[in-house]
Amino acid sequence: MTGVQALERKYPDKLSLPGMCAKAEFEYIRHGTTSLIGFFDVAKGTLYAPYLDETRTEEDFCNAVRSTIETDPEGEWVFVCDGLTTHKSESLVKLVAEVCDLKTPLGVKGKCGILQNKKTREEFLHDPEHRIRFAYTPKHSSWMNQIEIWFGITNRKLLKRSSYSSVAELKESILRFIEQYNLTAHPFKWTYKGIPLAI
Repeated sequence: MTGVQALERKYPDKLSLPGMCAKAEFEYIRHGTTSLIGFFDVAKGTLYAPYLDETRTEEDFCNAVRSTIETDPEGEWVFVCDGLTTHKSESLVKLVAEVCDLKTPLGVKGKCGILQNKKTREEFLHDPEHRIRFAYTPKHSSWMNQIEIWFGITNRKLLKRSSYSSVAELKESILRFIEQYNLTAHPFKWTYKGIPLAI
């Protein structure tokens, strides 16, 4: 969830008569942005090891994946991601090779081997033989990833009408929301049946 803005409403909302909605201030002051990298546990309906930072670089994503894996270092992990370049990076390949203790030569980025290009890195990261692997949603289908539903809930229930005087206040609010959400979380009832793709 990138570019989450810390917006402070310029004036307070105007209260209205009972039974009517309050009038929300539309002018705001910008205080910066943050990005949330989160991993949604589909079986439990909870968010794992949220990672908040001003950027969403290859390094940020690897740090987020590493901190999530550290919650169960010996477990098997399947991360569902869209096709973003940071989700198929050189750093991610090296992380998976390190954590899974794979001795396969990785090659050189842009020249040869597993690191050669995005496609070769994706094949390595998607390998079902690995204890830690990545599954990628088809192009323009990130909505199939259930965390997108969770991002929508966060936007509607927390961010839409809130007012923050700093990025630190925004981050604190997001982390508090995640903690409270996880207390009563349950799996989404996923109703998409799927249509076989013609290849």
